[in-house]
Amino acid sequence: MPELPIGLLRTFVITAQTLNLTAAASQLHRAPSTISMQLNRLESLVDTQLLVRGQYGVRLTPAGEQLITHAHQLLNLHDRILGPFHNVDIAGKVRLGTHDQYATRTLTPILEAFVLSYPQTQLEVTCDHRPQHLASLVNEGQLDLALVGMPAQSEGGQRLQPDELVWIRSERHDVHKRDPLPLAVFVEGRFHRDSASLALQQTDKAYRIAFISQSRAGVLAAVRAGIGIGVIPRSTLEPGMIIVETDLPPLPKTDTRSSSQSSPTRPRNVSRKPSGKVHNSRHLAKPPYPKQTQPPRKAERPRRLSDNTQPTANHPSLAVFCAVLR
Repeated sequence: MPELPIGLLRTFVITAQTLNLTAAASQLHRAPSTISMQLNRLESLVDTQLLVRGQYGVRLTPAGEQLITHAHQLLNLHDRILGPFHNVDIAGKVRLGTHDQYATRTLTPILEAFVLSYPQTQLEVTCDHRPQHLASLVNEGQLDLALVGMPAQSEGGQRLQPDELVWIRSERHDVHKRDPLPLAVFVEGRFHRDSASLALQQTDKAYRIAFISQSRAGVLAAVRAGIGIGVIPRSTLEPGMIIVETDLPPLPKTDTRSSSQSSPTRPRNVSRKPSGKVHNSRHLAKPPYPKQTQPPRKAERPRRLSDNTQPTANHPSLAVFCAVLR
């Protein structure tokens, strides 16, 4: 029976997540041709077609759907086995603040990879729907890092990804044709809601607030039920929802940004295991830091934060997490 290399399974999983060879190649830092060759090799090992390549991307075959679940389980087990033996010299606490639109989607594989790769660190995550509030907690030292959506022209933080707000509706309800237009929005003061109201007022489009929630889950539940139109970043669109691009005014551009107490730096003088190898979970967008070029040093006790020291971006665990987010 042939053995399935872990590297090929990681390539398959990333490709299945992105449904695009170019995007998968970017995440894995390889050429698209290399990704294609690895997928072909995996298909030859299992002796069946796993992906259908097309002009606009790829899609999983029934066999690919069957393999993806097992591949996730095997990769998680593999990383759990190796995690305790790698990066044991990086320890401390990272306090992360974010919106639930990231916590339930974008951050899931990153958080998983971080916990598996750095088992000695403590990760605390705070979710809040107010980006400015999270940024203020960073400035006050109550959070080390915040991942938030901000207006494209605003200042502060490190820009990670450009985005834009879009109008969305349920694919089962033509709620966008109602007059006045019903909106399902966050509470007052949120950039999403304020942007929607301003855009409609500037075009004299009649509207009413039909549903208010402090959480993304609540807003999306109202949209799915056909209670109203929602406003979310384009990158966070979920299945069962349609972007409304006609008869409604355009919405502002946004950015996904990270905000930290100081500019993130990479860990320095952190001892590695005598083998000199650095574990790199392929779930990460980038390796946390470059492989060692100096001779391996004798392993030391893990570096920990003292009880009376506040974590900053210069601590190894936080620096690694900043690098992961980039």
